[in-house]
Amino acid sequence: MTGRRLADRVALITGASRGIGAAVAVRFAAEGAHVVLVARTVGGLEEVDDQVQKAGGRATLVPMDLADYAKIDQMAAALHQRFTRLDVLVANAAILGTLSPMGHIDPKEWERVIAVNLTANWRLIRAMDPLLRMSDSGRAIFVTSGVARGIFPYWGAYAASKAALEHMVKTWAGEISKTAVRVNLLDPGIVRTRMRAQAFPGEDPQKLRPPEAITDAFVALAAEDCTRHGELVEV
Repeated sequence: MTGRRLADRVALITGASRGIGAAVAVRFAAEGAHVVLVARTVGGLEEVDDQVQKAGGRATLVPMDLADYAKIDQMAAALHQRFTRLDVLVANAAILGTLSPMGHIDPKEWERVIAVNLTANWRLIRAMDPLLRMSDSGRAIFVTSGVARGIFPYWGAYAASKAALEHMVKTWAGEISKTAVRVNLLDPGIVRTRMRAQAFPGEDPQKLRPPEAITDAFVALAAEDCTRHGELVEV
């Protein structure tokens, strides 16, 4: 069931052209938010925009590569100019990289995984922290993975990036605990996404939960009445 829990909220969602990001975008729009959608694929963003409009919502599309860090700063400036604040940040974008032994990972691929999964999220924190503080109830949600907390051979780059992400986000949460901003990590578990299919090509995707099935957790963490902070929420 949807209501209007995010009415008039401004929500920035990365990795919004498909999968979890797209499902969250449509759900947030149905809940009344103006969604700012970030992804590299223009066509994918336009498809999600069509779904947002069908849900009765409004979207601003931002085609960009998050590894182009200067554009994150430019986006923050544009958000401030247009909205004066940011109410919700959903940091969802990530790449898997190639699953291989640590000693076989191509250096450029390692750098790309760290750039997108970790450093880009730090740049988002750096750029969006002031805007979230300008909201009366800023909320930030960072999507993580169970591989950050276990030992998964061949998942080296992705696991390292997510483990570092978790520690970084918890550190930031500790630093802003006396503000109105609430920051949490969300582990969606096993979901039917392109990344899941890339990691487990022999799996039947129809037996997995669709991304739409986990959007309640995002709404709860994005809502003004959310009191959770510095937590890891598993769905």
